[in-house]
Amino acid sequence: MIRTTAPSNPSNSVAAVFAQHSGAEKAVKELKDGGFDVKKLSIVGSDYVGRWYEIARYPTHFEKDCASDVTATYTQRSGGKIEVVNECRTGDGRVKRSKGTASVVDKRTNAKLKVTFFWPFSGNYWIIDLAPDYSYAVVGEPDRKYLWILSRSSHLTESVYGQIVTRVRELGYDPSLLMKTTHNGPEPLAGARRN
Repeated sequence: MIRTTAPSNPSNSVAAVFAQHSGAEKAVKELKDGGFDVKKLSIVGSDYVGRWYEIARYPTHFEKDCASDVTATYTQRSGGKIEVVNECRTGDGRVKRSKGTASVVDKRTNAKLKVTFFWPFSGNYWIIDLAPDYSYAVVGEPDRKYLWILSRSSHLTESVYGQIVTRVRELGYDPSLLMKTTHNGPEPLAGARRN
């Protein structure tokens, strides 16, 4: 897996990018946003960075070679940017890696980002659902062409997964398009651990 290191200086942490909020401000409220129901989230960046396991996704051309062990790792970088490293294992066992950057584009919620892997092209990365303890996140975008269910662990209980599926259906996504991701253990990609 990918190794991430927490910033040593809190003033330079992701919390400087994502505004610091008290526990009460993390409360989730419904918000209409351009006709797209999203959750109003006060994302605390220091809680969101680190490694996430992909639990399920809509099929995408850029993940077509990913057979298992899909992860995304977010690390704070200077200048308010967040490094994004996606990794997966291909069908023949090789590790595929893509590196990009993300920037917050909605300071009001901190839940909408733009991610760039190949400049000058970027894509919407909207956190549309998030567990209060940051144990899972659901990422989509306004056209509903892309959807990812992410977790801090490589597996979710069927009960939690079912609740997420119900929620994404309410948000206008088609859960029947979700492909579950296989993970071959808690640390599937060699050499990295989450701090």
